[in-house]
Amino acid sequence: MARLAQTPGLTDVQRSILETVREFADKEIIPHAQRLEHADEYPADILDGMREMGLFGLTIAEEYGGLGESLLTYALVVEELSRGWMSISGIVNTHFIVAYLISQHGSAEQKSRLLPKMATGEVRGAFSMSEPECGSDVSAIKSKAVRDGDNYVLNGQKMWLTNGAYSSVVATLVKTDTGADSVYGNMSTFLLEKEPGFGETAPGLTIPGKIDKMGYKGVETTEMVLDGVTVPETAILGGADKLGRGFYQMMDGIEVGRVNVAARACGISIRAFELAVAYAQQRRTFGQPLARHQAIAFKLAEMGTKIEAAHALMVNAARLKDAGQRNDVEAGMAKLLASEYCAEVVQEAFRIHGGYGYSKEYEIERLMREAPFLLIGEGTSEIQKTIISRGLLKEYKL
Repeated sequence: MARLAQTPGLTDVQRSILETVREFADKEIIPHAQRLEHADEYPADILDGMREMGLFGLTIAEEYGGLGESLLTYALVVEELSRGWMSISGIVNTHFIVAYLISQHGSAEQKSRLLPKMATGEVRGAFSMSEPECGSDVSAIKSKAVRDGDNYVLNGQKMWLTNGAYSSVVATLVKTDTGADSVYGNMSTFLLEKEPGFGETAPGLTIPGKIDKMGYKGVETTEMVLDGVTVPETAILGGADKLGRGFYQMMDGIEVGRVNVAARACGISIRAFELAVAYAQQRRTFGQPLARHQAIAFKLAEMGTKIEAAHALMVNAARLKDAGQRNDVEAGMAKLLASEYCAEVVQEAFRIHGGYGYSKEYEIERLMREAPFLLIGEGTSEIQKTIISRGLLKEYKL
C-alpha cells in the first residue's frame, strides 16, 4: 500500500495528521470493525478516541476551537478512516457537512454558539434532505415550515439521516412560501436542535429508531418525524435574511459530501486491494502463490490503476473547492468514478478470495456489503452523469 494513493504537495502538518489517523485506523478500528459491524454495535470507544484526536473539529476554524484544516485534509482523513471501516467515516461525514454549512452560511450567533461545541464533538451534526417519496429529486420534498408570528412551525417526514439519533443539531431542508418563481427559491434550511437519542428528542421532533440496513452498520441511519416543531426565525441557517436560500446552501454542502463519498470509496478500495494482495501471496494453487498466476496478477494491476485514478480525481475536486472554485462537475466526476471503481475493485478482491470471500470470518465479505451504498449515497451514478453532462454542455456551449 505504500505506493498507492500518494498525494504530492502536502504540508508537514497534513502528513503528520494522516500518519496519526492511519496508525489509529490500524490499531483502533481494523481490529474491532468485524465484531462491531456484525453486531451492529455503535463504536463508542472509537468515537472517544477520535474526539481526543480533535477530528470532529478538523475543518472548523481555529477561532472556534478547531484545527482549521482544508477540505483536502478532511478528504484524506476520511479515506484513511474508511480504509479502517466505512461506518466510522460516515459518523464524521454529516458532522463535517453541517459544520461547513454553519461556517460558510451561518449567522455570527450560530457560529459562535455551535461551532466550538462541534469542534470538540460535544455537539454532533446531521444533515437532512431526503424524504420517503423523494431522494435525488430535491424539488419533490413535502416537509414545510409555516410562519407563525416570530416563529416557524415545521411538519413532515425526513429519511436516511446518518447520525440521526446521536446528533444534537440537524440541518434540515423544508419548503417555505417565499413567493419566489422557482421551487428552489421556496426552500429554507433550518438548524433543528435536539437531545441525542431515540424517541421524542425535542418537542414535536421524533427519531423513531434505526433503519435496518444490508451494510453500513454500527452507525445509525434513521427517519425524522416533524409534528408541529416550533422554532424561532433565528433557527434559519444564516438567520431570517437567508429565508429561501436553503436549496443553494444545501447544494454547497453536497459538493463537500460528494468529495467525502469519493474519499470513502477510495478508502474501501485500498483496503480491498490490501486484502487481495495479501491473500494472493499467501494462498497457493497449482504449486505457486495465486499472485504468480497471470490472471490474478492482471486483476491486481487493474485494481491498483483504478484506485490511483479515483484518488487523483478526488484530490483534484477537493483542491478546487479549497481554492474557492465551483467544483460541482469535478466532485460529480470523482464521486462517479470512485464509487463505480470501488464496486469493481471490491468484487475482484472477493473473487480472488474464492469461497473464503463468502465467509463472514473474512473482512472482504463486509466490504462487499458496504461498497454498494456508495453507488447511491449523495446522489446515484445517474445523477452524477446528469450533473457532469450539464456542466460540460454549459462550458462547451456553441
